Amino acid sequence: MAPSPTTPDLIARKEGRCGRLTFARPAALNALSHEMALAIETALDDWRDDASVELVLIDAQGERAFCAGGDIAAMYHAGRAGDHAVARAFWADEYRMNAKIAEFPKPIVAFMQGFVMGGGVGVGGHASHRIVGDSTQVAMPESGIGLIPDVGGTLLLARARGFLGEYLGITGARMAATDAIYTGFADTYLPEATWDALKAELVATADLGRIAAAARHVATHAAPLASLRDQIDAAFSAATLGEIVGRLTASGNDFASDTLKMIGRNSPLSMAATLALVRMTRAIPTIRAALNHEYRFTWRASEQGDFLEGVRAQIIDKDRRPAWRHTLQTLRPEDVAQMLEPLGPEAAIWED
Repeated sequence: MAPSPTTPDLIARKEGRCGRLTFARPAALNALSHEMALAIETALDDWRDDASVELVLIDAQGERAFCAGGDIAAMYHAGRAGDHAVARAFWADEYRMNAKIAEFPKPIVAFMQGFVMGGGVGVGGHASHRIVGDSTQVAMPESGIGLIPDVGGTLLLARARGFLGEYLGITGARMAATDAIYTGFADTYLPEATWDALKAELVATADLGRIAAAARHVATHAAPLASLRDQIDAAFSAATLGEIVGRLTASGNDFASDTLKMIGRNSPLSMAATLALVRMTRAIPTIRAALNHEYRFTWRASEQGDFLEGVRAQIIDKDRRPAWRHTLQTLRPEDVAQMLEPLGPEAAIWED
C-alpha cells in the first residue's frame, strides 16, 4: 500500500496499531485548509480496510488550539472577486470528510486541547472517543461571521440536552471541558499532562479501555451550563428568533442580558437559519442529513448571505462592525427560507 499523504500542515502516518493524524500549523491555531481536509479524507480512505490500523488517533501540535476553525482567507478573497466556487468546493470536500469521520468503522480518538471551533469541531466532534482537558474551549461561533454552525455541527447541537443546541448555535458561546461533555460535544476529561502517556499506550495496544482506566480516578466538576439549563430552555424553546429575543428581554436577569449582548453581535440571518437548521436536523438526526441541510446555506453564503461582510469585519479589517444585510426587526421568514431551499444536483456533496 502506498504511504498515506503528508502535507506540511497535516501529518498522516501509521504508528504501532494506529493511524495517526496531527494538525501541524500551531502558529495559525491549526486552522483547517482545503488541502488538510483532503489529506484527512485520503488517510481515512487508506486506513478503512487496512487491517494493521485498528484505531485512528487525531491530535494537534501546540498548546493553544486543536483546530480553531476553517482557513477561510482564500474563500473570502475569491468571493470578493466574484468567484464563489472556491468556497463551495471547500465546503463540499470538508463535509464529505466530516461524514467519513462520523461513519468510520473503526474507533477514532481525538485529543482536543485549546480552541476547538468550527472546522475543528467537524473533525474532533464526530470522533467516537473525544478527550478534552483544562485548556479546552469548544464553540460553534459561525453566526458571528455570517455563516451557520456547519461541518455537521447542527447534528451535535440537535443532540444536546433540551434547547442547549439552539442556545449554543445562536450565541456561539464557548464551552470548557465540563460543558462540552454535558452537551455531548466531548466524552472524557483528562489532565493534559497525562495525554502523551495515553497516546503511547493507544499506539502500542489499540486498547480503548486505557481511556476509561486513565479517567477512573480523575475528579470532574459540575458543568456551568447545567445550572443555566432552566433559563436556556425557557428562552430558546421559542418558535422564532424574535420570540427568543423577546423572552430574554422580558426576563431581564444577568443571564438574559449577557445572552442578548452575544446575539446583538451576530448576523440575524445566520442566527435565524441556525435555529431552523438545528430543528431540521433534530427531526432527521443523521450526519448526512445535517451536512446536506447545512450546505444549502453555505453554498449560498458567499453570494447571498452575510459571510463576506462577517469575515471582513471580524478577520480582515477587524473593525468588529459588520453591516449585516438585515436587523432583527427587518429579517423576514422568506429571507431565511430562501437560504435553506434545497439545492440542485450541481451542488451534490456525495460521490455515491
